[in-house]
Order: sequence, then structure tokens, then C-alpha cells
Amino acid sequence: MSKYERLLKQTPILLREDADLPEPIKGLYMETRAVQAILLSRSLRTSADKACILAEELGHYHTTAGDITDQSVIANRKQEKLARNWGYEKLVPLSELIGAYLAGCRNAFEIADYLEVTEAFLQESIVHYQEKYGQMVVLDRFTLYFDPLGVVEMFER
Repeated sequence: MSKYERLLKQTPILLREDADLPEPIKGLYMETRAVQAILLSRSLRTSADKACILAEELGHYHTTAGDITDQSVIANRKQEKLARNWGYEKLVPLSELIGAYLAGCRNAFEIADYLEVTEAFLQESIVHYQEKYGQMVVLDRFTLYFDPLGVVEMFER
């Protein structure tokens, strides 16, 4: 089962995968008194594209309130960032970056393919983790470096 299919199973609201959205909009979370729904653009072709957009829209469902379409308002930009960060942590958790290393992935293309995300989404996730942790973070016996991206495994003596 693909990461996108797993996300679909975790989507608690109405989802329409073939919405006719104007470019450059790829996805939209909407909430009215009667319904909450996520619309995905029919222009999304790959499972990775769909997963990345769905994760962000689920982030809106879980973290934002009200109409935040006017991005000139600072509070709206903050809510947009919260939703994106939720998506990054959902699709590219630190443990899966370590998993990619252990699986032999050695460059951004291989890591993105392993994680079933786009390379752009992977890079944005790395930037998010840099903002959150700085240049590195230690998890168990692994140290993840964000720039350049790498994993160091510590062995016991």
C-alpha cells in the first residue's frame, strides 16, 4: 500500500480527488457549516504528488481555523506554515529519514523515492527540521545532519 493510500485511509472528511482547481492551486481544504472537505486538483499525476498535497491539506484540517486565503495577513501565514509543518512531519518523519539511510539511499532523489514524496517536498521538510532543530538532531544512536543531508550511526565499543 502506498503512502498516499495510507493517508487516504486516515482522512476523516470528504475528499474529492479530481477537482477542477485553477492553476497554481493543487489542493484546497474547505469548511462550511454543512461540510468539511479536501479538494485535490485533477492535474496531480503521481502518488507522491497527491500524498504531498493531501498531507498539507490534512494539516489545515488539523491545525487551522477559518479562512486563511489572504496571505498578506501575518496570522494567516502562520497558520499556513503550521499546516505545512504538520504535513512535513507526517510524510517525512525523522525516523523514516534514518530508515532511508539504512535502506542504502544516498541522494535526494533516492530518499524522496523511498519516502514516496517529491524531491521538492523532501527539501522543504529538511528546511522545516533545520528551523526546528538547527543543523542536526540526535535520535537514539543516529545523528541526522540537515545541511548537507546525512546520517551518522554511532556504534558501541
